[in-house]
Amino acid sequence: MKVDILAFAAHPDDVELTCSGTVISHIKQGKKVAIVDLTRGELGTRGTAETRDQESIEASKIMGIHARHNLGLADGFFEHNEASVRLAIEQIRRFRPEIVLCNSVSDRHPDHGRASKLISEACFYSGLRKVETTWEGESQEEWRPKAVYHYIQDRYIKPDFIVDISDYWDLKMKSIQAYKTQFFNPEDDSEDPVSPISTKEFLDFTVGRALEYGRQIGVLYGEGFTVERTPGVTSLDKLL
Repeated sequence: MKVDILAFAAHPDDVELTCSGTVISHIKQGKKVAIVDLTRGELGTRGTAETRDQESIEASKIMGIHARHNLGLADGFFEHNEASVRLAIEQIRRFRPEIVLCNSVSDRHPDHGRASKLISEACFYSGLRKVETTWEGESQEEWRPKAVYHYIQDRYIKPDFIVDISDYWDLKMKSIQAYKTQFFNPEDDSEDPVSPISTKEFLDFTVGRALEYGRQIGVLYGEGFTVERTPGVTSLDKLL
């Protein structure tokens, strides 16, 4: 399956928290979008890998994405090495995206910055024909995305561009709340300990960040991204 956008994430729920509004917006425009999670998030304070698997399925349905795949790397301990890069290359060549979205270039969680660099390098090496990979027993042809954009996570980074997600805010929040074991739920009776992301304040922070980015471009809600190379346009009105 060829997609227009392939979003990589160190953990299931990274995409939902940071760029699901952008994902949903482009799906509504007729684009095909897939997600590749590097790990199952098994080190999370709350829930289990199995509950996170089910939550990611529910979130995927809410967003309407076309495919989702998990590389099964070790949460917290995956390495930025040849083996991991090759796994990412396989998925880039499998989905052949025009655009790749991936983790923040640096962040509070060490996995995020490491995943960011891993995927950025995989996008480059995926375009080299002498890097040989296979998928489901068949050799893959080289493929390099046209652009790699990094979504912004916990720590503030000045965005290079912001996407208006105002029309899709409710769906974004539903996709986040699909992770019932991870985020604030007033009806939660779990005995799991409170984590930095399971409080109401964290959801308030998520709303505030989107409002902040939206205000910068004159809309209600926005999602910010950084770029690896300067984007080009054919008309100044594309920047409105």
